[in-house]
Amino acid sequence: MTPAVLFLDKQKSSFELLEYTHDPSNQSFANEASDKLNLAPEQVFKTLVIEVDKNHFVVAAIPSNKQLSMKKLAKAASGKKAVMAEAKKVCSMTGYVLGGVSPFGQKKALETFVDDSARNFELIYVSGGRRGLEIAICPSTFESLLGAKFDSITV
Repeated sequence: MTPAVLFLDKQKSSFELLEYTHDPSNQSFANEASDKLNLAPEQVFKTLVIEVDKNHFVVAAIPSNKQLSMKKLAKAASGKKAVMAEAKKVCSMTGYVLGGVSPFGQKKALETFVDDSARNFELIYVSGGRRGLEIAICPSTFESLLGAKFDSITV
């Protein structure tokens, strides 16, 4: 059980786990999940940790087939500039390894932004807290459990 699964269980959330065998040579984690689980790439969301301005860290969940717009995310987070957070900081803040970062059950609760395209689906898929584990979950759960904001944050 990962912290994400434990968190969702504790909140009595409805979700489903999907597993696949992660290929260690594959560094495109969300795309790998989409391919191996035969899921639409626009429904598989990658979890990114972004530093807005200086020392304000946020989570961005975006479709695996899209790119994050740093400009749009900075604006959504009421900042001026956004950059990818350093890998070490991501791991220490979330408690997860890269490629297994889940928006749920993080060590430190970070402000969360979800691309508004998530609302087009009944279910989206996010990392379950380790490589090879995905969570199928209703997009509204992000709002109810994480206070997430939905916004147009992709290019």
